[in-house]
Amino acid sequence: MPLRAHALILAAVQGRRFGGGKLHALYRGRPLLSYVLDVVGVARTRGLLDGGHVVVAAGDERALTLARAYGLDAVINDAPELGLSHSVRLGLAELEAGTIDETGAALVFLGDQPLVRIEVVEALVAKGGSIVRPRYQARPDAPGHPVLLARSIWARALQLEGDRGFGALLDSSSPEVVTLDVTGDNPGVDTGADLNALEGFRDPRLVCDQ
Repeated sequence: MPLRAHALILAAVQGRRFGGGKLHALYRGRPLLSYVLDVVGVARTRGLLDGGHVVVAAGDERALTLARAYGLDAVINDAPELGLSHSVRLGLAELEAGTIDETGAALVFLGDQPLVRIEVVEALVAKGGSIVRPRYQARPDAPGHPVLLARSIWARALQLEGDRGFGALLDSSSPEVVTLDVTGDNPGVDTGADLNALEGFRDPRLVCDQ
């Protein structure tokens, strides 16, 4: 029986290094966040994901509007300054309360990675496991996303704190963490320079280019 997975998109970032408003910065004429939502939408259409939640910062009406436009539920984060793991906790708590038991995993996306690919989503869902994360060929030493978290892991994830806490759960030395080798790259955008670097990156497999 295929794994039933639910998307959890982390989009409550402060983006201090970017100067604020990072997820709404334009890449090829569209907000960064919209590319991630595109991939989640395609994954739902293909039956890879059974739904999706987007964790957005309180007062971020643009992110909230985008989430609703894609038919995704929003989870409001009133304290994004508490770090990435706070968004993870809020999102997983909402999934735990609102999804049926047959939903066996959460697939956690970062909203600032517009090059995320549908074939990586497909490979992660097909692989299954307690914790599964991709290792991109272009940067094998960097942690990859999205990350698949089995429902059995959610209770532990709800105890995480800060930005580094999420990384502790995904420690590659843990026997629970399965690394899946994939081609290409999926860089995040932390600064304006990162965004400028993406402008020269061409990937014909991008969903928006298909």
